[in-house]
Amino acid sequence: MARKLILGTAVTLGLLAEANGMFMLISPANWYFAVPGVTTTGPFNQHFLRDIGLIFLFIGTAFLIGAARPQHRLALWAAATLWLWGHALFHFWEVAVGICGPSALVRDFAAVTLPAIVGTVLTLWACRRPRVPSEA
Repeated sequence: MARKLILGTAVTLGLLAEANGMFMLISPANWYFAVPGVTTTGPFNQHFLRDIGLIFLFIGTAFLIGAARPQHRLALWAAATLWLWGHALFHFWEVAVGICGPSALVRDFAAVTLPAIVGTVLTLWACRRPRVPSEA
């Protein structure tokens, strides 16, 4: 039961990251104006948003492939989670140096910090699991 919950969570996180990345790639201006708080972080930059969109596609793909391929799960989930934590810590840094107010952390929690926490839980679970190719 726990295994299905973990893998389902990884697939959900992967699909959400993929959807976000596709939105950023296909319609960066719409993404920029649709996501709360983004417009306060600097001017619209189509190239930058598409760069980050590609990263989200890679993150999503890592969680999806990791869910399907237990032999690669730990490395894929750990790498994706490392980027998610870098992203979250950057948001904390912006508050620490006064670029954003503390309310930004609350506003961004579900889309920035929570995925890093979820990725950590998934990665820790993968660390404890035997890497058996037949386990999917």
